[in-house]
Amino acid sequence: MEPLQHAVLLGDSIFDNASYVPNGRPVIDLLRGQLPAIWQVSLLAVDGDVSLDVLMQLKRLPVDATHLVISCGGNDALQASGVVNELVATVNEALDRLADVREAFRHNYRQVLVAAMKTDKPVFVCTIYDAVPGLPHELQAALALFNEVILFEAAKMGLSVIDLRVICDAPTDYSEISVIEPSERGGLKIATAIARLLTRNLTVPGGAVLQI
Repeated sequence: MEPLQHAVLLGDSIFDNASYVPNGRPVIDLLRGQLPAIWQVSLLAVDGDVSLDVLMQLKRLPVDATHLVISCGGNDALQASGVVNELVATVNEALDRLADVREAFRHNYRQVLVAAMKTDKPVFVCTIYDAVPGLPHELQAALALFNEVILFEAAKMGLSVIDLRVICDAPTDYSEISVIEPSERGGLKIATAIARLLTRNLTVPGGAVLQI
């Protein structure tokens, strides 16, 4: 008999999206439907949380948790989005300001990954999707800085990555209530990617980047 497995979703409204799909199923329910009976799934992610909030979520881990899936950074990017409207004298000055934003996020995100790794459980992370309908080009470019941090820090720690930029690539993947949140269709794509990664191997080789 296979041992029971318990995946825990941490982060923000990418996972905690029930209020944005009132007539559909949220990510947590879709993931439960994708996994075999030996799997339990818990939701600790909270709509609106930023990366450092995941540190508090980790303190509430179920004692029998076996796998952690983290999706955070989108709200960090939202909080920093005002920087694109700041007046600067040169492109060099603008890049310097963006570099400060990137390094501040790196400091916080690294703390999250270090804390997650200390649980001695397999950890999987997600990038921030950028195909949000109507997202201005300058904000899409700014998101690349956050995703660079996620990919670099995950690779440095040997963690597998689910690239939501590849997965949520159509307008219908986003909620009609709030376009920055996943719809049921987008949630199903996210849940399917997570389920495939979790069930591919109970121990996933470090450093692999999954793009489904």
